[in-house]
Amino acid sequence: MAVIPEYLRDFLLAPRFAVLATIAPDGLPRQSVMWYDVLDQETILMNTAVGRAKLDDLRRDPRASLCIADGYRYVTVIGRVELIEDQERAQADIARLAVRYVGEEEARSWIPQFRAQRRVTLLLRIERVLAHGFAGA
Repeated sequence: MAVIPEYLRDFLLAPRFAVLATIAPDGLPRQSVMWYDVLDQETILMNTAVGRAKLDDLRRDPRASLCIADGYRYVTVIGRVELIEDQERAQADIARLAVRYVGEEEARSWIPQFRAQRRVTLLLRIERVLAHGFAGA
């Protein structure tokens, strides 16, 4: 396992959109814009609804990359995704992400929509971190 270098931590803690790349059945990359959060030094947390193509991809092949960009600076995290299908955990995680991205007040209005869905938490276990545009990179 690799860890997130300290000099990238503040960049990753800001609520930027990320692009998750999975491997489609034909072997080509499939990309999805995602909310994410840094769970710990070795893990990125995401969440998706059951029925999404990215989830099918990850069930078949857990290898993935996540790119977080801001202009000419970006971080790419590469690893394997662990799927957490426990609904209590998955619903708590999507609520956490909603608060991170839209704020607590607006997130409350999104919760009924999420509760109507079966959700899955995605834990990207970091194997490699690439960065561009940072001092120390």
